[in-house]
Amino acid sequence: MKNLFNVTRILIVAFSTILFVSCHNRNSRDKSVLTGWDSKDKAAAGFSTNTNYRGQISPPGMVLIEGGAFTMGHVQDDVMFDWNTTPIKQQVRSFYLDESEVTNSEYLFYLEWMEKVFPPSDENYKNIYLSAVPDTLVWRDVLGFNELLTENYLRHPSYADYPVVGVSWIQANQYCKWRTDRVNEKILMDKGILNPLFESDSLEVKGQNNFNTDTYLENPYLLFNGDSTIFNKGLPSNKLRKKGDPKPAKGSFTGRHAKVTDGLLAPKFRLPTESEWEYAAKAIIEQREYNNIRGRKKYAWDSKYTRNKNKRVQGDQLANFKQGKGDYSGVPGWSNDGADITNRVKQYDANAFGLYDMSGNVAEWVADVYRPIVDNDANDFNYFRGNIFTKKMIDSEGKVVMVDDASIEYDTLDNGKVVPKNIPGSIKYIAISDRDAYMRNNYEKAYNVDSKDGDLGSTKFYAKNEDELETKPRMYNSPIKPRVIGESGLLMQQYDTKKRTTLISDKSRVYKGGSWKDREYWLDPAQRRYLPEYMATNYIGFRCATDRLGTMTPKRRKPTTTKIRY
Repeated sequence: MKNLFNVTRILIVAFSTILFVSCHNRNSRDKSVLTGWDSKDKAAAGFSTNTNYRGQISPPGMVLIEGGAFTMGHVQDDVMFDWNTTPIKQQVRSFYLDESEVTNSEYLFYLEWMEKVFPPSDENYKNIYLSAVPDTLVWRDVLGFNELLTENYLRHPSYADYPVVGVSWIQANQYCKWRTDRVNEKILMDKGILNPLFESDSLEVKGQNNFNTDTYLENPYLLFNGDSTIFNKGLPSNKLRKKGDPKPAKGSFTGRHAKVTDGLLAPKFRLPTESEWEYAAKAIIEQREYNNIRGRKKYAWDSKYTRNKNKRVQGDQLANFKQGKGDYSGVPGWSNDGADITNRVKQYDANAFGLYDMSGNVAEWVADVYRPIVDNDANDFNYFRGNIFTKKMIDSEGKVVMVDDASIEYDTLDNGKVVPKNIPGSIKYIAISDRDAYMRNNYEKAYNVDSKDGDLGSTKFYAKNEDELETKPRMYNSPIKPRVIGESGLLMQQYDTKKRTTLISDKSRVYKGGSWKDREYWLDPAQRRYLPEYMATNYIGFRCATDRLGTMTPKRRKPTTTKIRY
């Protein structure tokens, strides 16, 4: 009986402590420590306040990758001796990553949306939809018969759960932007702020009339030319209805719109950086011993071998890759990796982070521009090469410019394909000016893709200013861009007549991981290759990433040296 009484006392004390701490935390958030104004005071005066935020919600289909330090470029084998993977210590921030590659079915939803909103039958939108369609001809081979794959792989339901291929880096990047808008559109519908746009009889979601996250945050009434019927009731507002004001119509917008300070909208989706992808694929957390890493990993799984040790499937391959000359799947019924080309996603065990197919199946695009060496001059915190700093375009009236149906701009790629620079309905961004970067100590210009490797400072004209030169010297040669001849619209395509010494340019993007077409050498997450951003293959896919906001991890982990005081 005495023991029961003691246990009861302990439980009461523990409960009281938890209640006190939670109340203390809530009160500190409700009240401005520096001014004494609480949330009610601020709301009554018309100031915003948010006391309901409970942390970031994991985006659909994504896994939280807790950040940390690791050695980037640490490979087991380097048979080419090209110093392409020089080891360098890096810190990676926490982020979210798709648990598997984007599949054909997911990409087809994107294509159907593009076809509906930007119908290719409309001459004004024709190139918008076509720019999103993958290159299905990547399956062709002059000495191989794969014609049926060109006709079926993308759209046939047999391949619905297979990773999408034939997608260039540019197309993958555009998909990430589109996904941002669709995720946030769904969030606003679920919160009662936005009506289902495609279900309205009075609205037509076409061209510039579509939901865009940046446009909504800038000014919700830029959407659909200010048509307020697209909105539902909105978030609860602290503003009280005055006596005598007419009662609002049923279902009309009576609340307020979501802001960044509400924490409702998802951050922008993007391609992972090279350091993020390699860190996530290696998953060194399973080799952690306190604050040290024991040994090094050759693959995404914790083994130096590619075959499964499980008795039930012993001998089967742990990933989908080419096992030898003319051997893409192994002998029938034994040591089979389950596929001769790509395979369904999630067919092999996930790594320690819960990510599937980080080794094998398809290689994957990452965000970085390729350079042969990532050396000690590189930033050791969230390293990334490819920054072009931009800002929102402001017109003569001081208003943010939105791209409409009449102001679509297109770009002609080096391979002759036409792609839109901006999608109608989105905010127009331009590069920052020298004036914007004046007296800054963290950057000096907008274009930083070739920083310290290909820019003016990397050439013999390092002491000059770019404005003093008639043409900018190029460290890395590039193909001649197609140009239009006359009024006929004929594209003049020609090859570079100069002696080519490298394929590296500011348009060369890194792709990581081995594929169904690669030998096991390329399964090492630290290995790196590159391809021009406008080209596609039958062995490169992609997955999306987004930032983790706030704490590195939702777990309440405290170091042993910290004393907690209540």
